[in-house]
Amino acid sequence: MTNSILETGIRLVRNVDRYNFGWASIRELSGHLEKRRIISREKAADSRVVFFIDQFFQGRDSIIANGGIKPDDCVIFVPTSEEPTTKMIDQLTGNLRDFGCESPCAVVGIGGGITLDTAKAVSNLLTNGGLASDYQGWDLVKVPGIYKIGIPTISGTGAEATRTCVMTNPVSGLKLGMNSDYTVFDQIILDPELTGTVPRNQYFYTGMDAYIHCFESLSGSYRNAIGDAFSRETMNLCRQVFNEGDMMSAINRERLMVASYLGGCAIASSYVGLVHPFSAGLSVVLGTHHCIGNCIAIRAMDEFYPHACTEFWRMAELQKIEVPSGLCNNLSDQQYMDLYNATVIHQKPLTNALGEDFKKVLTVDKVIEMFKKM
Repeated sequence: MTNSILETGIRLVRNVDRYNFGWASIRELSGHLEKRRIISREKAADSRVVFFIDQFFQGRDSIIANGGIKPDDCVIFVPTSEEPTTKMIDQLTGNLRDFGCESPCAVVGIGGGITLDTAKAVSNLLTNGGLASDYQGWDLVKVPGIYKIGIPTISGTGAEATRTCVMTNPVSGLKLGMNSDYTVFDQIILDPELTGTVPRNQYFYTGMDAYIHCFESLSGSYRNAIGDAFSRETMNLCRQVFNEGDMMSAINRERLMVASYLGGCAIASSYVGLVHPFSAGLSVVLGTHHCIGNCIAIRAMDEFYPHACTEFWRMAELQKIEVPSGLCNNLSDQQYMDLYNATVIHQKPLTNALGEDFKKVLTVDKVIEMFKKM
C-alpha cells in the first residue's frame, strides 16, 4: 500500500483523553467545569463556558440543572432539523466572537452527532481562525481547539470518539469533516440515562451507524489489528442489542452507548467504505439525515456486503423498523448526476472499499442504478 492515498490520512491515532461512564454520570460535569474555571481565573483568563445543547432539551430543566451552567455562560440550543453546514459553523463562531466569548475555558456539546460535531467544529475555529471550509479534509487543523467535553444523548454515530466533525459546504456540495487529532474531544461523559427519550426508529437508525462503520472497516483494505478489534466488539454489542426483544432496555442502552464509543474509536484508526459515501450523496442532494441515509443506502449494498446486509435486514425486521424506500425514484437527470458527483468525491473510503480504480466499478450508470434501488 506504499504511496496509496489511504496512507495520507491516518498515521497516529489520538483517542479521547478521559471519560466518565455510568448512569447519572452527567452530574460529574459541573465538577469538571469548575476545575477549568479555576485554572482560567488563576490566569486572569475568561472562565465562561460555551454550551451547545440539542434543541430537543430546550426547556428541560434536568440538563440545565446537571450541567453546571452559570448565568454568564453562553448557551446555544442547536437545531437538528438539518445537518451542520460550513455556513452554520461560521455563523456560530462569529456570534461568539461578537459576544466577546472567543476564548472560553471550555466548550461543551450535549446531544446527538449534529450537536457534538458542531461543538468540535466551533472549538477548532475559535483558535485556528478562518472559515470552516478551510479545514474540510485531513489534518488541516494546526492548532488545538478550545478544551471540549462531549456528552452524547443518542448512541451510534461515534461522534463522541471520532477525529472528525462532518459538515456540508453548500457552495461546493462537499460533505466532509475537519479530520484531525485536534478534533477529538478532550473528555466525554457517557450516561445511558440520557438516551431514554430517543424515539424508537431513530434509536435504531443511529445505532446502526456504529454497526455499518465497522463492517465497512472490516471489509476494507486499510486494516490494522487495533481497529479490527474495536470493530469486532462493536458489531458484537450491536448484535446483542438488536437481536433482543427490547432493544431499548437499560442494559441494551448501556451496550449501545459502549458500541457507539468503540465504533468511533474503530473508525478513527481506519476508514469507512461504500455505504457512507452513498449516504453523503443522499444528504447533499436530497437533504437526508446521515443515519437514516445509511440505512436507506443498505438497499443497494447486497453486491458488496452480502452477509452484513442480510444481518441488517434481519435485525430491522425483528425490531419492526421500517426503512424508507423509493427515495430516488423519478429524479431528474441532473439530480442523478448530482448524486453521482456527491458520492464519488469521497476518494478515501471508496479507495478503501474498492481500490484506487474505484471509478471503473462505480461508473455513472452503476451509481445511478444503485441509487434507484434506494
